[in-house]
Amino acid sequence: MTTPLLFTPLQLGPVHLPNRIMVSPMCQYSAVDGNVNEWHHAHLGSLALSGAGLLFIEATAISPEGRITPGCVGLYNDDNFAALKKLVDYLRAVSPIKLAIQLGHAGRKASSRRPWEGGELMTPDEGGWKTYAPSALAHKEGELIPAELSKQQITDLLNSFAISTRRARDLGLDVIEVHAAHGYLLHEFLSPISNTRTDEYGGSLENRMRFVLEAYKTVRESAGTGIAVGARLSATDWVEGGWDVEQSIVLSKRLEAMGADFLDISSGGVSPHQKITLGPGYQVPLAEKIKAEVKIPIITVGLITEPKQAEAILEQGKADMVALARAMIADPRWPWRAAAELGGSVSGSPQYYRCLPSGYPSVFGAIKTAQR
Repeated sequence: MTTPLLFTPLQLGPVHLPNRIMVSPMCQYSAVDGNVNEWHHAHLGSLALSGAGLLFIEATAISPEGRITPGCVGLYNDDNFAALKKLVDYLRAVSPIKLAIQLGHAGRKASSRRPWEGGELMTPDEGGWKTYAPSALAHKEGELIPAELSKQQITDLLNSFAISTRRARDLGLDVIEVHAAHGYLLHEFLSPISNTRTDEYGGSLENRMRFVLEAYKTVRESAGTGIAVGARLSATDWVEGGWDVEQSIVLSKRLEAMGADFLDISSGGVSPHQKITLGPGYQVPLAEKIKAEVKIPIITVGLITEPKQAEAILEQGKADMVALARAMIADPRWPWRAAAELGGSVSGSPQYYRCLPSGYPSVFGAIKTAQR
């Protein structure tokens, strides 16, 4: 019987993955001063036992002001590192799953309330902080205007990327993803909607890509060997005159030439005026267009919920790996279900062997433990 593509191995640079299911970074807005805590142990501990090939820690800020909310995770000081070290050690103790982290800066979307608190920007009186962006343009009308980054501040941010990357390396993580999507700082530099600079970081496509390429180069060099380094991109702003898939292809080729091990293709986030037609796999065509232009693995994400849907994406050559977020929260054993439906197998813990629902084939492969 042919192994479903979803359950075939994938190589991301130096990192070997047993299958092509990725658990996406999912912000939990539950850290304290950037430090992960018991919630993250419970949340990620469950997902580490899912059978997926790759598990992401959530979007992680390179500086305090780079957090989206006061509850976002950071990797900018020793306390952040110590808290993450406990989490990583815990996950390693219970699962062989490969671990990844997404490093970024929220830019003008920082200093926000948690989603369940409304998600709006906070003023300093409300516990917020000063925000920074490529240009002094608010994300939406009525919000506080961010300060335009100086060239020295851009240099300082590159240093922050380097420091956080070295910390991620010291944590023993397998994969690092540079977050250049969803309207956060790096994406803000790319999009003419949010970047109206007139220096070498604004204007032409080459100039708007400059900071992203510098940040990627910094992370790549700081990571050293043995770690896969890629980037998440918003392939389009879904706004006329904004960042689009054609520009994303140019950037993707540049990142590939710089040694990127993979690209994770998402979309949107830079403007409240975006017009997205949602539907199953709505971002897959964006990944497909970029995959046609580069040779490195392409990951796709966005309303991928069913095993047959995921397998079809791979069979049709539209992407090399599928990433799930909400679907994994709804069903933390989604890879088990996919293996059962498609005829594949995943790694599993013997404590769970006898817990497989009635009628499932042996999704863990040959089970030698007696079922007493």
